[in-house]
Amino acid sequence: MKRILVFMISVLLIGMIAGCSSGNKADNNKLKDVTIMLDWYPNAVHSALYVAKEKGYFKDEGINLKIEMPADTNDPLKMAAVGKIDLAISYQKQVLLSRSEDIPVVSIGSYVQHPLDALIYNKSKGITRPKDLEGKKVGYASSPTSEPIIKTLVEHDGGDMSKVKMVDVGFDLMPALATGKVDALEGAYINHEYLLLKKEGVNVGKMSLEDNGVPDSSELVFVTGEKTLKSEKDTLTKFMKALAKGQDDVKKNPKSALNVLLDHENKNFKLDKKVETESLNILLPLMGDKTTPFGQQNPKQWKNLADWMYKTKITPKKVNYKDAFMNLNY
Repeated sequence: MKRILVFMISVLLIGMIAGCSSGNKADNNKLKDVTIMLDWYPNAVHSALYVAKEKGYFKDEGINLKIEMPADTNDPLKMAAVGKIDLAISYQKQVLLSRSEDIPVVSIGSYVQHPLDALIYNKSKGITRPKDLEGKKVGYASSPTSEPIIKTLVEHDGGDMSKVKMVDVGFDLMPALATGKVDALEGAYINHEYLLLKKEGVNVGKMSLEDNGVPDSSELVFVTGEKTLKSEKDTLTKFMKALAKGQDDVKKNPKSALNVLLDHENKNFKLDKKVETESLNILLPLMGDKTTPFGQQNPKQWKNLADWMYKTKITPKKVNYKDAFMNLNY
């Protein structure tokens, strides 16, 4: 791809009539196409993307952003690795797992800097601590990280993992808990499944993973292929700069940002405004603070997670965490 920046320093008459100040606005006809694939259907976590696009922040950086949904949740990272798309929203754990399998992907920014995943459980089952999972059924969504996570939780609390029954429920996490097929869930989000289960009247509780032995991690990150990073680092930096502006707007006016998101909801995945409002309230504190601004990645977090994934045999070999991410300056 070839980027051409055209500065609007001509057509002075038009500028005078419009009363606009001169600036570095990119020519709409000469923007660079950049494609990003979401991790899932559009929801509250993606608000900054749609706000930044609607307000023209990407165009200001010379980018024509195309937002796509995945046909399969495993597609985005794989497509980014081979350059079929420029960027993917994926998971920090998945980046490390992929690199352990020699898939050449790199995270260029954190979207959600802390876990959304939690142990969500039916309060009527007598679960108040991880050790209480002994004798219980824990549902999960076919993920290679779920059993090591539960094992870490239980053993960190002095429990016996052999007494816990893991049940692969696929993507039917909520029905499995609501119908009593399982007693708890791993892989359900505090800003989605937890809220929807509460809305349906299920008596649910939640337990933090990072407070019970599992390392802190970025739930969502922006991923690109190694080749794309090498050839398009400048464009990717501009993408993150524009997105950060969008995130600032979301923080300043969440209600307005959510309305922009709802205008882009997928017709096959209708959103509940109340649930998405609660979701955004949960998300915002996890997406950046004074210590680690939006988009920035914590090297210690990457190291601790990589070490834990190798120790628990999620990754077949130890990953050089320094190669798995890059913080861009914008």
